[in-house]
Amino acid sequence: MNKSEDIISPELEAARDDVASMMERARVAQARIAEYTQEQVDELITAMVWAVAQEERSEEIARFTVEETQLGNYEGKYLKIHRKTRATLMDIIDDRSVGVIEEDPERNIIKIAKPVGVIGALSPSTNPEATPVIKSISAVKGRNAIIIAPHPRAKLTNKKICDYMREAIVAMGGPADLVQSIDVPSLDKTNELMRQCDRILATGGGAMVNAAYSSGTPALGVGVGNAVITVDDTADLNEAAEKIRISKTLDLAASCSSDNAVLVFESIYEEFLEKLKAEGGYLVNEEEKARLQNVLWEDGHINAKIVAQPAAVIAGQAGFDLPEGRQFLIIPETGAGPDHPFSGEKLTVTMAFYKVKDIDEAIDLTNRIQAYQGQGHSCGIYSYNDHNVMKLAAATRTSRVMVNQPQAASNSGNLWNGMRQTFSLGCGSWGGNSINHNITWRDLINETWVSKPLAKSKEIPSDNELFGAVIGRF
Repeated sequence: MNKSEDIISPELEAARDDVASMMERARVAQARIAEYTQEQVDELITAMVWAVAQEERSEEIARFTVEETQLGNYEGKYLKIHRKTRATLMDIIDDRSVGVIEEDPERNIIKIAKPVGVIGALSPSTNPEATPVIKSISAVKGRNAIIIAPHPRAKLTNKKICDYMREAIVAMGGPADLVQSIDVPSLDKTNELMRQCDRILATGGGAMVNAAYSSGTPALGVGVGNAVITVDDTADLNEAAEKIRISKTLDLAASCSSDNAVLVFESIYEEFLEKLKAEGGYLVNEEEKARLQNVLWEDGHINAKIVAQPAAVIAGQAGFDLPEGRQFLIIPETGAGPDHPFSGEKLTVTMAFYKVKDIDEAIDLTNRIQAYQGQGHSCGIYSYNDHNVMKLAAATRTSRVMVNQPQAASNSGNLWNGMRQTFSLGCGSWGGNSINHNITWRDLINETWVSKPLAKSKEIPSDNELFGAVIGRF
């Protein structure tokens, strides 16, 4: 033990002991299911989802979450716990996660799934209702145990959900400690969980994700969201306005996938603005914009008091009233970066609104906005011009481009698309992550590759065949 570890505070020592005790129980539980069959594993995760997704439970959890966190709204929380968890189960239930999970006859490779052990999961205050469920069934699908460290603002919600899942596991003959909740969260306990577990699944603020990467334990983290949406001149404007409203107001924009900036071709700008107003948007003036800026940020950081609050509450704190029926705020903007804070992530029912000439200007502005915040996460486009869609996808530094879909409800997977269902979105090297894809159970296992000789060995071709394109050119 080095000198820096000789003396630790009583609080840190207690945190280490508490987490060590949980880890011991988790390892015992994980060992009990290490040899479970696919049928047994799938029965467990089905029961875990049913424990929270049945009607009365979903209603109870949704109400409880809003009451505890004071974030978002009942309708959004209900959709996540009742519908998103079901969709996630449906997405993974037929996957092979036990034994041989993949065979590649061409390369004569067989892949065998092995559990990682104990997953340490971080759960945010903005999505505390479905995140524990989705992470837990992903862990158990791989025959792992999981310990969840909630945001303190959602600790009671996390405990309630975990307790329901534990009851379901026991009812299916499994060990309750496959799923555990840190009921009295602290920074020390979260850090200890990340240090002692076998793999970290981090969803939360940038500081927490960076701590996960620095813990010394293999970690799967996510980048900052700041979705930028383009509306071109081939879009169905009614469709686009409705879906942007759905995305912008879902759970009062608690999701980092909410539409933070909307870029509209100048040829349809005025018409589309009227469509958004008809969907409940309110166009702020310059004075109101200045007031909003003072309310949304404190010392350069998002004001936690206005995150995921109704539009009327935000406007009221900014000192102006909204007409009845206004659900989201439209802020005219021209630039990107720290001098234009509305170009960043806002976690509120506010959107920056831009006029662009064409797809090239949309691409340039998207990249500038996301170079400031949100690079690698998500973009969207409302268009029926495949050239524009593919040009945007090819030229932006993003992991997801959602086409003609409400961003917040779509990029983590939904019934109308083929994206993997999750709440953990990899953002690639652009967002400081090691992966680009939607994180699922496959990221929470180890794989053994069995390699057998090929029926016919490969042969290195002649120099002329292999190098012919460059021979004689230097």
